[in-house]
Amino acid sequence: MTRPRLHSSLLPADRFSRRVFRVLMLTLFAVSPLPFAQVACADDDDDWRRLHHEVEAGRIKPLSEILDSLARDWRGDVIDVDIEKDDGEILYEIELLGPEGQVVEFEINARTGEVLEIEGRNIQGMKR
Repeated sequence: MTRPRLHSSLLPADRFSRRVFRVLMLTLFAVSPLPFAQVACADDDDDWRRLHHEVEAGRIKPLSEILDSLARDWRGDVIDVDIEKDDGEILYEIELLGPEGQVVEFEINARTGEVLEIEGRNIQGMKR
């Protein structure tokens, strides 16, 4: 069985964003065969529509802008991206895999782009 390939015009231009895109697509394909996926997808569609509306309205920063900011200041490959609401604030939670195999999680305010918290080991080893 051959692996499906995405048309190159659908992929983001830079390497960092392509990896995030691939992680998100792999996550989508990993959960899609589950029996409850259709119900979850309907809820997810609503969530993504609301999120997209927030970005379009300028109330939160797009993920691409957040990832560009992280790439300027930190070395590593994106291995996970989550978005959640905490005390009324929308947060991006992004995990990077560092050059020494360390996993570091960044909690970022989606409205301001401010890094609120960084957790992991050997964090300084990832700083640019």
